[in-house]
Amino acid sequence: MYAIIEACGRQYKVEEGADVFFEKLDIEEGKKVTFDKVVLISDNGNVQVGNPIIQGAKVEGKVVSNRKT
Repeated sequence: MYAIIEACGRQYKVEEGADVFFEKLDIEEGKKVTFDKVVLISDNGNVQVGNPIIQGAKVEGKVVSNRKT
């Protein structure tokens, strides 16, 4: 299962257990974050596409670290 979300002015592919680097995400380390702009969800061949987003869908995660690139 994976999702495409909008965050920080870009789209990101996210999957459970994966680490994702977000530019300009100003959230303290260790804090939970919720993304509610989900534009696509793919689950074992079952694909949902938003118009422009999927209403009620969300992706949750935790900030592991903050760093400058």
